[in-house]
Amino acid sequence: MHGGAVRLVDLVKRFGDVTAVDGIDLEIGSGEFFSVLGPSGCGKTTTLRLIAGFEAATSGQILVDDVDLATTPPHRRPVNTVFQSYALFPHLTVARNVAYGLRWRKDGESKAAREARVADALRLVRLEDYADRRPAQLSGGQQQRVALARALILQPKVLLLDEPLGALDAKLRKALQTELTTLQQEVGITFVYVTHDQEEALTMSDRLAVMDHGRVEQVGTPDEVYEEPRTAYVADFLGVANLLDADCSRPGGLGTIQLGAFALGATAGDQECTGPVKVVIRPERVLVAEGEPTGDNVVPAMVERLVYVGPTTQVHLRLPHGAPLQAMVANHDGRPDWAPGTPVSATLPADALRVLAPDAAALDDEPETEPEPDPQGDPTDG
Repeated sequence: MHGGAVRLVDLVKRFGDVTAVDGIDLEIGSGEFFSVLGPSGCGKTTTLRLIAGFEAATSGQILVDDVDLATTPPHRRPVNTVFQSYALFPHLTVARNVAYGLRWRKDGESKAAREARVADALRLVRLEDYADRRPAQLSGGQQQRVALARALILQPKVLLLDEPLGALDAKLRKALQTELTTLQQEVGITFVYVTHDQEEALTMSDRLAVMDHGRVEQVGTPDEVYEEPRTAYVADFLGVANLLDADCSRPGGLGTIQLGAFALGATAGDQECTGPVKVVIRPERVLVAEGEPTGDNVVPAMVERLVYVGPTTQVHLRLPHGAPLQAMVANHDGRPDWAPGTPVSATLPADALRVLAPDAAALDDEPETEPEPDPQGDPTDG
């Protein structure tokens, strides 16, 4: 199979007075596993439905391999969709569910050839031994694989996945994340994956886009977006982040922030800053130790509480000027046992302190919720 390159140009979708998708420009490469990440109401599902053709764009272009599909009906687009609700036909066997979409193809393909395609699709998702079972005889993960096989058998250039793992338990979800990634690499088609789960987006994607208020806040590889957030919204939404208020100055041309009474070097992010800024540092980059603070970028702190989370412990601190700070400490040498009120020192490495640009520093207000579209429409669409 060949993956299609997707390009969205100034894409807009309005529902009455509500703008659900607000001028998106996005390029997704051929054969890429691309995730669209954001909270409920951010416009990610509407964007997926626009690509699928289940919603008509108010304006803008939807191009697959440089062909504008904005006015093309869903069944004529080289895309298919897998929903969170798998919409399997309970009275049909697994094989007949997978073959269902082929019934509407007028390509003159023989019955034997179609049966071979069904067998190949079931092999891809490791369900060849379940062909004669019905959906009620399958686990949730197996049903999800049937839905994938049904979508892949039509050989789309682009597969759209709308939170397909959302109904599964945590352990099965993790296992299927790996399976989906492996499957995408094997078939080579473009996957556009919508999720609100940050871990899914980070572990599965070649690149991802973070959305809010119908707009794309940032696009990049998982490590770029996580390590180099451009806005406070992205930093706060993707993983756990310490967002600190500081003042920025540049004595001698070097980026320095004033955090309460302490002057700290900050070499990541905006190096042209002056005045009040937001600074972000990830908890795993904060180093906590007992004793008086000594050295560069070390500040005193007080332990408020410890939260054990298996391989790590969350250490919740309070800085002298009242700001909260969270650190993540590995438990490989035993769990920290600091009591609440214990004075400690916290090292904030200069390369881990990221200064956000002034126009990106403020967290947005709560997003305006987009109207809920129909969950999926006809199960054979796409």
